[in-house]
Amino acid sequence: MGHTVEVELLTKQGCHLCEEAVAVTREACAEFSVTFIEHDITEDATLLASFAEEIPVLRIDGRVRDFWRIDPQRLRRLLREATAGS
Repeated sequence: MGHTVEVELLTKQGCHLCEEAVAVTREACAEFSVTFIEHDITEDATLLASFAEEIPVLRIDGRVRDFWRIDPQRLRRLLREATAGS
C-alpha cells in the first residue's frame, strides 16, 4: 500500500494570492482524490517567522514545492508524481 500524500497550503487572512492558491489547490487535489490542509501562518510563530514573505506556500510531503503564485499545471504534475504507485 502506498503512502498518503500530504499537501499543505500555508496562507494568511486577507491575502489575495492565498485565496487564489486555495482555489487552485482545492481543484487540483480533488482531481487526484487528495485532501489538503490549510494552515494560517499567523497562528503559528514558527511558520510566521519562516514564511511571512513567501506566502502562499505549497508543501507536498513536507517539502516546499511552490510559493506566491501556485501554478495549476505544475501542481498537477507534482500530484501525479506524488500519487504514482499509491
